[in-house]
Amino acid sequence: MSTTISDDERLRRWRLVLGGGEADGTGRALTGTDAVMDRALGTLYDRSGDRSGGLGASAPSVARWLGDIRTYFPSSVVQVMQRDAIDRLGLATLLLEPEMLEAVEPDVHLVGTLLSLGGAMPETTRETARAVVRKVVDDLEKRLAARTRATLTGALDRSARISRPRHRDIDWDRTIRANLRNYLPEHRTVVPERLVGHGRASRAVRKEVVLCIDQSGSMAASVVHAAVFGAVLASLRTLATRLVVFDTSVVDLTEQLDDPVDVLFSTRLGGGTDINRALAYCQSRITRPADTVVVLVSDLYEGGIRDEMLKRVAAMKASGVQFVSLLALSDEGTPAYDREHAAALAALGAPAFACTPDLFPEIMAAALEKRPLPIPEA
Repeated sequence: MSTTISDDERLRRWRLVLGGGEADGTGRALTGTDAVMDRALGTLYDRSGDRSGGLGASAPSVARWLGDIRTYFPSSVVQVMQRDAIDRLGLATLLLEPEMLEAVEPDVHLVGTLLSLGGAMPETTRETARAVVRKVVDDLEKRLAARTRATLTGALDRSARISRPRHRDIDWDRTIRANLRNYLPEHRTVVPERLVGHGRASRAVRKEVVLCIDQSGSMAASVVHAAVFGAVLASLRTLATRLVVFDTSVVDLTEQLDDPVDVLFSTRLGGGTDINRALAYCQSRITRPADTVVVLVSDLYEGGIRDEMLKRVAAMKASGVQFVSLLALSDEGTPAYDREHAAALAALGAPAFACTPDLFPEIMAAALEKRPLPIPEA
């Protein structure tokens, strides 16, 4: 059903888009709410002014601006405008003040900015920053946790097949496939000489997962999502989960997986990248290769020894490890990445691709069951 837009409304929208001035050509004046929205947009996007002509360094003016955009724009737009303000107007330094943090709209990118401030954050701001990060993490867990647990619990149960199942535990699809050679055409039936069943729930650890996360500056959103997923995976009793973050050094944060906020405040966004060193550490912690999934999340810009990195991946795969390489774990699509290294991993049977948080449970389930990964189309 189409909606007719009046000429007056069309001019109003074009005026807001073009930003006024001699070149907009609409001749439309804005009043009331439209004027406030126009000022908020002009503060951020008016190219005729210099950076200091926007928000400046005045905390009260920034707070008013943040209040205006939250009042007049939807949350998704507010998050984009905040992100642009951080990039264009130097808002990041003002986030060190508690009153600024209380005025912003929390989202994954804001968390990345706060984490990148790291040691520059004063103690008076740290608790407010933790509250902001906690809200984002809680929202992500509500969105992702239940589906992840359900998907992976099913995958773990299916991976523990038994050969003499009770009737209610028979996996009929796999039983039929396993007995196709026993098909009797005259009776149009399959004789099930071998039954395949789902293993009954057990508290014994069946699989191990190692999350190896690049914490260089470009990977901020991926680090946030990885911390949440790490906590969710660690809550599954039949799965042993390890979380390792790296730049040019390697830090094992497994002991903090019960609280993803603690994990995030233990990261150090920025710096270089040594994937080979990180994979060497992960490889040294693997005790059951055939039951282990290693997930590398990195844009693959390697600052370490490239050939050694590839040899390490090949060795892990040869030992039975399921190796998954994700260029990003975020909603942002495929980032800039090292295409040569991605092609080299693909040649080893470990294609690198970007993964959204919603797809991640399916990727993990396939890896745990040793099925082909549901790689999204580029």
